Amino acid sequence: MVKVADLWQRVDPDARRVLQELSGEGPVPVGGIARALGIEVKVSALGPGKSGMIQRSGNTYVIKLNRFESAERQRFTLAHELAHFLLHRDIIDASPEGITDNVLYRSGAPEVVEYEANALAADILMPRDQVRSKFLEIGGRISDAAISACAEYFRVSKGAMEVRLDSIA
Repeated sequence: MVKVADLWQRVDPDARRVLQELSGEGPVPVGGIARALGIEVKVSALGPGKSGMIQRSGNTYVIKLNRFESAERQRFTLAHELAHFLLHRDIIDASPEGITDNVLYRSGAPEVVEYEANALAADILMPRDQVRSKFLEIGGRISDAAISACAEYFRVSKGAMEVRLDSIA
């Protein structure tokens, strides 16, 4: 299994710097990160079962998010597509359609590609040290209330936060 620290080592140092600069306290401004990396983000009516996609358009990249999904889901999808940009640009560039992810974040790419994108997306949206700090601030015990409070603070789903807290608590 790939470690998140190893994934970060594969990210371009300039992109890592952008992420570090923009990922202060509170909800990570994932849209701002995309813009800072020169990626256009569009909220669109994607086909049934499609959460998001990233593709090359000329000299830039475009991420499309499904407008019919919750704001928290769109944030995770945006982070997931950003992770593809940071880790899998060769795959994106190899296809005119880029990478399209369904609601289970499966794109038809090898499973490891989706695993890597999910792991990096979680680390982008819910930075380990920030989540640990917030969790300790609200009592440091996993409970429905703690999961809800942390999820609301980071603007992610309760399910995503529960997985994250399980990995750091």
